[in-house]
Amino acid sequence: MASAQSGRCAIRAMSETSVQLNQLLVGAGFSALTTEQSERLDGFLRLLRRWNAKINLTAIRNEDEIVSRHFVESIVCAHYLPAGIQNLLDFGSGAGFPGVPIAICRPDLAITLAESQNKKAAFLAEVVRQLQLKAKVFSGRAEAIEGQFGCVTLRAVDRMERAVAAGTARVAPAGCLAALTTLREAPTIQHAAGPAFEWLQPQTLPGSERRVLLLGSRQA
Repeated sequence: MASAQSGRCAIRAMSETSVQLNQLLVGAGFSALTTEQSERLDGFLRLLRRWNAKINLTAIRNEDEIVSRHFVESIVCAHYLPAGIQNLLDFGSGAGFPGVPIAICRPDLAITLAESQNKKAAFLAEVVRQLQLKAKVFSGRAEAIEGQFGCVTLRAVDRMERAVAAGTARVAPAGCLAALTTLREAPTIQHAAGPAFEWLQPQTLPGSERRVLLLGSRQA
């Protein structure tokens, strides 16, 4: 009886998470999630919570903050990505942001989650397997990946300026670079990307006046 009751509580908690996500997205002017997207994001959160108790996936452990910050920012990034791209590299994916929510919201994209830390890469592989995402995990430094991508995303990576310089080399002609960052860091990132990129106006991310999405297009 106790086990069944705890199971119902877990389902109810996930449903509340979906409601919270939709309220935040709709309130910011974006469309609500589909049922399938909600279920997969719920599953992602369950895995994140379970693994985060064993390894340090994210410094933010408050569930409401994870949803309002990590999830919402990643979903908003997915909304802004151009329709014509076919594949995406999440450079330094870490706990899967923004790559995993993008894979859930944009199943039209073939996504590579690049992560150099073995434990985090193992977590990402489990997420991809359990959620049956159209994604693969590259366990190693993103700089070692060959080929180019229609989009490269970066969020909260170490040595951001250096990562941007390396990430731009993986952006295909007419592709885009998407960086989730702060207004203060935006000029540094744009400078690191070099003159080959043309930038849209920074998009303010929900929940913060300081955090923005930078979206730059590589000139063909």
